[in-house]
Amino acid sequence: MLEKIKKIREQTGAGIMEVKKALEEAAGDEAKAVEILRKKGKEKAMKKSERTAGEGVVAAYIHSNERVGAMVKLLCETDFVARNEEFKSLARDIAMHITAMNPKYLKPEDVPLEELEKEKEIWMAQVSQEGEKPKEIMEKIMEGKEKKYRAEISLMTQSYVKNPDQTIADLIAEKVAKIGENIQIGGFSRMEL
Repeated sequence: MLEKIKKIREQTGAGIMEVKKALEEAAGDEAKAVEILRKKGKEKAMKKSERTAGEGVVAAYIHSNERVGAMVKLLCETDFVARNEEFKSLARDIAMHITAMNPKYLKPEDVPLEELEKEKEIWMAQVSQEGEKPKEIMEKIMEGKEKKYRAEISLMTQSYVKNPDQTIADLIAEKVAKIGENIQIGGFSRMEL
């Protein structure tokens, strides 16, 4: 039991008692315990998201071919956390993710309607080639395609390159729970030759 607690604690950064309770709730299943802790971390992150994030770092990542790179402004509440190596590492990891995945927007709701309208025309043409479908099915197909498109081009909803099982939003929520401060992305930029 102690080995499981130690392993999960290193993985999540949660306190010993939190890990122990999660393991008991999960009947000793490590994967379930980690999931329970991640859900609790998201709850903590939601509570902390109201607090002002006025400190932070600007991190950059340049790919080994030196033809593509990204910068990200990662914000937190205190300069103490901004100087923390784990926080700086998170900023570098997000910059690397931006370099690899090329998000256009921070959040799905940031995608302009004009862009969506152009995409919908393309989707309608693609779907109509497959044959005539009832109106309600077409609406559901379009809703699904729009949701997927928004998620794929928005940083916060993209699958994290180092761990495709979690999104960037999940990664940040995990760090908020571990570090104990509100963490936000203040902006990002990607350049490519």
